[in-house]
Amino acid sequence: MEQTREPRASVTLIPAHTSDLEALVAIRIEAMRESLVRIGRFDPVRARERFSAGFAPEYTRHIVVDGERVGFVVVKPGEDALLLDHLYVRPEEQGRGIGTSVIAQVFAEADALALPVRVGALRESASNRFYVRHGFRLVETGEFDNYYVRQCEDAL
Repeated sequence: MEQTREPRASVTLIPAHTSDLEALVAIRIEAMRESLVRIGRFDPVRARERFSAGFAPEYTRHIVVDGERVGFVVVKPGEDALLLDHLYVRPEEQGRGIGTSVIAQVFAEADALALPVRVGALRESASNRFYVRHGFRLVETGEFDNYYVRQCEDAL
């Protein structure tokens, strides 16, 4: 997912709004297409419905680089952890350290709250390597997804 190519400028996270739903769905579909096609589960209508049903703009932020929206991240609070619900970077922008920068910001937020971060990833996705490389530990495997946790800095 992230093979280092030309580095990008600093990454900024900007709050999303309800009106951003369609643009976010388009990014999600674009970012997941390859993995879902590979396992025979690509369905853009279903992808839109699933994302729309759980869309929470108050926890959603655009990933902006050089003034351009290149992805988005959704981090939802839970009782005992932060849930990294979505992290998508447009395929043409992957491999430039953008995801690494975003995950570092998410970790800083979690560490400030003394909370671990949980994430699920499609089993056949390259994102699994990304999460393991960034300190997540596999805790469960489901039919289609792997589930990971990264303990807060204090707990390490």
